[in-house]
Amino acid sequence: MQLVQPTAVEARDDWRIWVEYSDGVSGEVDLTDMGADPALAELRNADFWKSVRITDYRAIAWSDDIELCPDSIYAELTGLTLDALYPRSSSQRAHV
Repeated sequence: MQLVQPTAVEARDDWRIWVEYSDGVSGEVDLTDMGADPALAELRNADFWKSVRITDYRAIAWSDDIELCPDSIYAELTGLTLDALYPRSSSQRAHV
């Protein structure tokens, strides 16, 4: 199974980002909850917010300290659980 990876990301207004993945899935994700976290205060700066990018290792990030798991964002866009995305992983955990 080939891993689905983010191919494009764009900052939007109102704590939203738009993300596109290698399988064609795309959409906006609401990150409003992140705005309340004092550790993420830097994201309130409009220029910093707009600096979102995809890292060399395919994370969605603003800096080395602020990044999102691309699998979690994909799951949110598709409505799938991480176990549904990676069923082998969940069965392996059951045998540990």
